[in-house]
Amino acid sequence: MAHSSWYQPTADAAGVPPQVAERAVEWLLELQTQPLAPATLEAWEAWRRAHPDHERAWRRIESVRGRLQGLASPVNAAIAQAALTPAPSGNRRQAIKTLALLVVGGSVAWGLSRTEPWQQWRADLRTGIGQQRRLVLEDGSQLALNTDTTVNLAFSAEERRLRLISGELLVTTGKAGGGRPFLVETAQGLAYALGTRYAVRQREGRTEVSVWEGAVRLVPRQAAQEVLVLQAGQQAAFSAQGVGDVTTADETRMAWTDGVIVARGMRLDAFLAELGRYTTDRLNCAPSVGGVRISGSYPVADSDAVIATLAAALGLQAQLRQRFWGGRQWYLAPSPDAF
Repeated sequence: MAHSSWYQPTADAAGVPPQVAERAVEWLLELQTQPLAPATLEAWEAWRRAHPDHERAWRRIESVRGRLQGLASPVNAAIAQAALTPAPSGNRRQAIKTLALLVVGGSVAWGLSRTEPWQQWRADLRTGIGQQRRLVLEDGSQLALNTDTTVNLAFSAEERRLRLISGELLVTTGKAGGGRPFLVETAQGLAYALGTRYAVRQREGRTEVSVWEGAVRLVPRQAAQEVLVLQAGQQAAFSAQGVGDVTTADETRMAWTDGVIVARGMRLDAFLAELGRYTTDRLNCAPSVGGVRISGSYPVADSDAVIATLAAALGLQAQLRQRFWGGRQWYLAPSPDAF
């Protein structure tokens, strides 16, 4: 199926210098910061007035975002990813360059088809933010996909391969594979199933694997000689270079299959980051309360109710802010009554 209809280069995009396009994207990200300082808004407006190229680049951004509002697209995925990437960092700079090409780069944008936002948009299997999905493959294997997960299928006469591009999945391997090996491939390497039920989560720079039945052989991409077999009840994370420590599998990690997050003495900031995977809202807290420990079972489908519950239980103030480009941000802070 073709996926090209969303992008039609226009004359507005022609001739915009790359550095101007990148600066326009930087402004786009800065304007999503909450609270938005009046000085930032004034500086953005002054930049637009400073040169016709600046205004053309910005109009192009507004045009593309207007057509894609509410759609799952590589542009929106890349914008969301870049907005959440700390600045300054190499990853953020690369995201800005990618976005500049996607938004104003004309036909050169098609060279980005191998980048992660494109792979996510064109994946064989995917879930949106807050969505979960269960399905059965041709060999009888059962998959459960967690929120914001993208997977490509590569079944052949020689093997059964899943390419996990982003997110998290639970696999129960089927018995109708005809002797073909079953494996999950991530950015860091391979996880071979040895008649098993196991979970794989793609994180930035590492893959986490938890085994519940059978065993899984881990093969990091750049360390082919290092192979580690995880047994049922074990978990480990691996990078492209090697495998980390093996620990006892944490059953609370799989609570998402029941639609909940189970916290056992979890830091508040870490909990909000986990809950934030299931909503388009941004969930943050004041640094002074980030280390507060919480426990309990919380439904992932109703983040507003969870925020209200946490605020009441912890004596915090829950502030709801509207972001400049749309969407909401929850911010948990100490209550004024606490002082």
